[in-house]
Amino acid sequence: MMEEMKNRFVAIKYNINGAPNECDFEIKSETICLSARSKEVIVKNLYVSVDPYQLNRMKAHSSSQAAISFATAITPGQGIDTYGVGRVVSSGRSDLAKDDLVVGLLTWGEYTLAEPGRLLNKLDPMDLPLPYYVGPLGFSGVTAYGGFYEVCKPKKGESVFVSAASGSVGSLVGQYAKLFGCHVVGCAGSQLKVDLLKEKLGFDDAFNYKDETDLKSALKRYFPEGIDIYFDNVGGKMLEAAVANMNTFGRVAVCGAISEYTGGGRKASPDMLDVVYKRITIQGFLAADYLKCYADFISTTAEHLRTGKMQGLSDISYGVESVPSAFVGLFRGDNIGKRIVQIADE
Repeated sequence: MMEEMKNRFVAIKYNINGAPNECDFEIKSETICLSARSKEVIVKNLYVSVDPYQLNRMKAHSSSQAAISFATAITPGQGIDTYGVGRVVSSGRSDLAKDDLVVGLLTWGEYTLAEPGRLLNKLDPMDLPLPYYVGPLGFSGVTAYGGFYEVCKPKKGESVFVSAASGSVGSLVGQYAKLFGCHVVGCAGSQLKVDLLKEKLGFDDAFNYKDETDLKSALKRYFPEGIDIYFDNVGGKMLEAAVANMNTFGRVAVCGAISEYTGGGRKASPDMLDVVYKRITIQGFLAADYLKCYADFISTTAEHLRTGKMQGLSDISYGVESVPSAFVGLFRGDNIGKRIVQIADE
């Protein structure tokens, strides 16, 4: 007789078109068979990622949903896929065995039924904590690495501005930039985060954007010689202010626009005369664009983490029930570093 087990998972009750609330989510239950069929893999989820971009997948309509498979619409009532680390319970794949650790596309739930073709790879932890493979060695890390080195094309000594600098991507970008030899200033939403950027992550300077009434003037103070690179995680007024302070041939890497996701903030409207006459490059990008850099990214970043040249910031809550509050908190700026939910003990 095949063994069966209850799987609890998070779903949205309906499409979310504004700021998310915990009441928009529900914990559902299903029965799964713990004997994998041909080429299927059943994974016990250990750590799963919680990311702002998921909100765009929860909307009734978003231009992002047709852009790439990772951003397809989430159907109300159905399971929600995400990046994470887990342990194999049952495997129909020859390259994965029971009890193997895996990293890849899991779900906001207790178990994942991985069908053939799903992104799922065996994991060798390399003496680093498992949450690192969801954060600095996961998609957040690839985003920071590819965005900084490939999109920003930095030169030693350049001035770099990072918004949402204490977040999962921004905190890594600032550290890559410092290791590369750039002058780095970040902004965040509390004095605690500002202090962390300067004291723990080694930023040259940082400021609380909530204390500034005029962002353009603030950036002029922190970058009297102008900004060469702006790594944008927020969009809106911050993007406008950064463009106004860019140097000639400045580069803007547009990673995210969290201030615009909920529909409540004003959309960015940078001065296009600045863009034209300063010959500024503004480029959007996705982590998937830079999977070709994955081997270099993993070896370089893992070594930096091992030697203490880089710090991995994780904000971890526990239990599948905590996923909705962890997600909603992203849009209040609650998190420091990568927001992760630990679903089960290792």
